[in-house]
Amino acid sequence: MPSQPLKIGLVSLGCAKNLIDSEIMVGHINKAGMTMTPNAAEADIVIVNTCSFIDAAKEESIEAIFEANKSRGLHKRHDRQKLIVAGCMSQRFSKDLQGSMPEVDAFIGLDQLTQIVPIIEKITAHDRAKGEAPENFVTGKSTYIPDYDTPRFRLTPSHTAYVKIAEGCNHPCSFCIIPQMRGRHRSRTVESVVAEVRQLVSEGVKEINLISQDTTYFGMDRWEQKAGPRQPVDSTRGDSLVALLKKLDTIPGDFWIRLLYTHPAHWSDELIAAIARNPKVARYIDIPLQHIHPEMLKAMHRETSREHIEKLLARIRKGIPGVAIRTTFIVGFPGETEEHFQSLLDFIRETRFERLGIFTYSREEGSRAAELPGQVAAATKKARYRKAMTLQRKIALEVAAQSVGQTRRVLVEQPLVGRTEADAPEVDCRVLLEKPAPVGQFLEVKVTGTQDYDLAGQF
Repeated sequence: MPSQPLKIGLVSLGCAKNLIDSEIMVGHINKAGMTMTPNAAEADIVIVNTCSFIDAAKEESIEAIFEANKSRGLHKRHDRQKLIVAGCMSQRFSKDLQGSMPEVDAFIGLDQLTQIVPIIEKITAHDRAKGEAPENFVTGKSTYIPDYDTPRFRLTPSHTAYVKIAEGCNHPCSFCIIPQMRGRHRSRTVESVVAEVRQLVSEGVKEINLISQDTTYFGMDRWEQKAGPRQPVDSTRGDSLVALLKKLDTIPGDFWIRLLYTHPAHWSDELIAAIARNPKVARYIDIPLQHIHPEMLKAMHRETSREHIEKLLARIRKGIPGVAIRTTFIVGFPGETEEHFQSLLDFIRETRFERLGIFTYSREEGSRAAELPGQVAAATKKARYRKAMTLQRKIALEVAAQSVGQTRRVLVEQPLVGRTEADAPEVDCRVLLEKPAPVGQFLEVKVTGTQDYDLAGQF
């Protein structure tokens, strides 16, 4: 009698980029004939795909690993269950974790996603002796990037999908360790992304979320390689984001294209015009700014000045009528004074972002900012967070109230919940519907009121 296929459990943490990494592992697992299970107690292998962007993410990842190990110990039927730790934390700290987490059977990095099946087969064929160190499959700095034909099993609802158009990052932000974990920026080709989006749309996907660490830098790495690092980058030629949007516009079907994680340093008038003329691109810009005071921008190594940011936001709003701008800021960065913070509050009040999030600064080991003087007390960071979010809540409520009486196109997420093009999955506002609607369909909804940040509507 043939043996039963291995059952695999998965805990996926972190951002959408991490989610795609999980989807790639599941795609390879399914292709190999193994089965996924939501019940960790019955799994032969449990994979924890970790995040390590900030301290809170690391703590969540460590807790998930301990919980998976605790579950293993409670179920004697699976006392031989294996535990694999994957993702950013594994990539960043695998050598340290090897000695401190003997309960883990293997650590894999970002370049081992497509090797998950042979790694599973290897660790299941071998029971570690007592005291034997976990397997460490992590290689050096990551160089992998998925392609359109990479096996993948989507973990999002059927009507929405994330498409990773590039991996890694070239920016020197002093608070961030992403380049250390995910390597230098490397773009896919336009043809590869278009092929993937075409397939997703044919499967009924209504919302394509384009993601990378900096989507606006898409393709520019190839032009830099040809022209040389000292030459200005041409955002209109080759495999640029402008060229990609033009190609995506030719795909038949009714769907949204959403740009996430853009950087203020690489916007161009050509990109603004490309978004404005493409009806498929959502009138929504995600552009993390991190701060606005010149001294903070310099300390953060953000590569853009306050003047550049203010002019760019004006150009975007003028060039893309009706656009909703989402941004994020960091409060409590080393050296941030009350004057710096007040400058940020004034900027938020004047600019009136439609969507905004605040992070308290997280001191990341290995980052430039971790060594800066003037580290801000935790209580001060929390107080500034509350003050900034209180201001934004007032602005958001006023922005929401302006929609009452208008008709908005809504993508139905759940029978009684939808989203407008001004709202990205998971992070933004909702439209609460008066009666059930078919999930995954577009509706024309008249906004009848507001409920906190959300809208209420009827169709």
